[in-house]
Amino acid sequence: MLVPKIKKLYDIDPRSWEHPADRAALAALRSLKGLDELVSTILSVTSEKSLRLMHLASAIKVTERQYSRIFRLMAEVTDTFDWPFTPTVFVKQSVEYNAGVLGAKEPFIVLNSYLLRNFDETEVKAILAHEMGHIMSGHAPYKTLIWMLARISPYLLGLPKIVLIPIFAALYEWDRKSELTADRAEVLALQDETPSLNALMRMAGGEDLSEVDINEFFLQAREFDEQKSLLDSVHKMFNQLWQSHPFPVERIQELRTWSASGAFGAILDGNYLKRGYSAETPEEDIKAGFEFYKRDMEDSEDPLTRLASNLGKGIEKAAGNLEDAFKELFKP
Repeated sequence: MLVPKIKKLYDIDPRSWEHPADRAALAALRSLKGLDELVSTILSVTSEKSLRLMHLASAIKVTERQYSRIFRLMAEVTDTFDWPFTPTVFVKQSVEYNAGVLGAKEPFIVLNSYLLRNFDETEVKAILAHEMGHIMSGHAPYKTLIWMLARISPYLLGLPKIVLIPIFAALYEWDRKSELTADRAEVLALQDETPSLNALMRMAGGEDLSEVDINEFFLQAREFDEQKSLLDSVHKMFNQLWQSHPFPVERIQELRTWSASGAFGAILDGNYLKRGYSAETPEEDIKAGFEFYKRDMEDSEDPLTRLASNLGKGIEKAAGNLEDAFKELFKP
């Protein structure tokens, strides 16, 4: 069987595929009061070099002679994205399906060993591309911050809870949205959505793919989406409030929608932003994200989302009426 050649995406800028909700959440996060102080506190406890040394001591560093297959796959991903450096990869002993990025100036990738036991080569490559997507989009410092916060007692941070709670909530909200961006990077690196969908099914519990069916899994996703009472919406919100990843059923739908939207095909045809051109400002990111959320809320059938949308419209209308009343009152 002929394997289609992967197209190299010369000088591609990650903004070409970034999810608007991710960009808006990250821009809002960067402007959050107290975040800089929190980062300074974290860096006083540890450093990027310390994290790298820890993995050099306790994990397997991927090289041409150790996990050579992963070394080759990582090089292929880097080449497809035409990225200037290939990140170091470590394999860590773990029984969880997970991977991550750590660091800031020189981010590196950590793969859990359990992934390699069950994922086939295309799925492993998809995971590497996912983490590469995080690196290219500048997610690594914030992912590192979340990783550290999960391991440091709040008492050591020396910041009041009233400051920490909104920061934690904002970090997790962005963290979930960042996964949608990285999922798109997977599809671009392999130029096929199947490995990504299979990986998400495995993570949801379908370790043996012969026992599951992708069409049935999409029906399951639709069943979840159709639970639309106000109470269902509240349950959905609280079920993932402190989760780092969106639910697999949400991710497969987002991925399928994007890959079928025309944006994916346009990138493969060479229609994408290139690195080095002027970047949008944080204000523009927030505005674009706001417009996305506004459209999403208006189109949503979720009652909690519609309630928030209607409340927002009511407030906007009331504000407009109030403004008109004041103009009328002070008319010369």
